[in-house]
Amino acid sequence: MRWYHYISYFFGGAFLANALPHLGNGISGHAFQSPFASPPGIGLSSSMVNVVWGLFNLAVGYLLVCRVGSFDLRKTLHVLVLGTGILIMSLMLARHFGALHGGL
Repeated sequence: MRWYHYISYFFGGAFLANALPHLGNGISGHAFQSPFASPPGIGLSSSMVNVVWGLFNLAVGYLLVCRVGSFDLRKTLHVLVLGTGILIMSLMLARHFGALHGGL
């Protein structure tokens, strides 16, 4: 296993975590922040934009985890690296969105 596979798994986890709030809000029909809003990341984008952005994040996460190296759920190190990416991105998203939605 090459070192850059682990970097790919870490960022794959980050993209997978970022897909969740956009898909959840988009599918439920709620406007939500996205990089395409004005101002980016703070203003609201339509539910359709969030569904597309969420699916894009899901696709990139898939490519980084499943198409780089040979990710194995039975290998603890692989799962820990992926989980670390998910955890760090989730905490960053909670802080950012919490400040906008009164969650802090």
